[in-house]
Amino acid sequence: MVRSDFIMEIRRYIVNPAERRLRAPWRVTLWLFLAGFGLVLLSGMIAVVSSGVRVTPTVAVVRQITLFAVGTVVAVVIGYLLDRRTLPDYGLGFDRQWWRDAAFGLLLGAGLPALVLLAELAVGFVEVSVALATIDSGPLPLTAFGPPVAVLLLGAFFLVQATAEEVLVRGYLLTNAAEGLAGWIGKRRAIIVATALTGGLFGVLHWTNPSASLLSVANITLYGLLLGACYVLTGRLGVASGFHVAWNYTLALLGFPVSGLRMGVTLLSTTATGPELVTGGGFGPEGGLVALPLLAVGGAGLYWWVRHEYGTVELLEDIATPQLRIRTRSNTANQDG
Repeated sequence: MVRSDFIMEIRRYIVNPAERRLRAPWRVTLWLFLAGFGLVLLSGMIAVVSSGVRVTPTVAVVRQITLFAVGTVVAVVIGYLLDRRTLPDYGLGFDRQWWRDAAFGLLLGAGLPALVLLAELAVGFVEVSVALATIDSGPLPLTAFGPPVAVLLLGAFFLVQATAEEVLVRGYLLTNAAEGLAGWIGKRRAIIVATALTGGLFGVLHWTNPSASLLSVANITLYGLLLGACYVLTGRLGVASGFHVAWNYTLALLGFPVSGLRMGVTLLSTTATGPELVTGGGFGPEGGLVALPLLAVGGAGLYWWVRHEYGTVELLEDIATPQLRIRTRSNTANQDG
């Protein structure tokens, strides 16, 4: 009897008895393992399929885009099965408001890099010339294509790459972290801590990029917090995804490095001539002090949008309250993650 009670007690810490699913820490751990394994398996399958095909630039670009797109779908499906959530509970409820949010995010994400360029031109910190061209640089072999095609391919790449980061970091990890912490520190604090943790993770993930520095990691962490705020203030990934896609794409087309990477095609030839501490140098605007006023403008823009569209600006406690597809023992939301 004592042994049975002990086993039941251990099981209670692993499985939520009301919902008959793993608790948040175990779900996330298993998700990381399975998603990582799935990514390795997917990469192997793509390598095998393409082994009999001559690796042309077109094949290389398509393979890269496919890996991001299919990998994201696999990770979401694994999380969907483990968590037993609805897709809107990951911020993926593609209603009319979602697309309105995404449109605003695209405008904000395109406008801020343009603002950097204008400000640096005004103070003489950058030299610019018009040059629609491909360059032999970046993770994609875009020099094999004409500039118009390369611009489209780069857009497709950023669409899947940036959206993947938002779905996995904000949609999955932030949501589960907030739920798991809610029973310990309350929902509002849990959402704040989860946003901070995933913002920090976002910064660390860029630590190994070319020309990275402590300042660039700190800046990207702050932008991770802004992207997290886009999610926890709206309950949708529309603003965050649109912002992230447009930010990366516009930086690249304006000739700036994107987190230390030259992406292979530009509309402008841009050379930073001002102090590296300000401009970010080889890392791009994300690595310099210029990123901080942009962050303030982005935060103000987000505040205005949420107040205009949602009526009030506040943390949505629903982020820490799961919407489950199946409830077996309770019709109430999970209280302890």
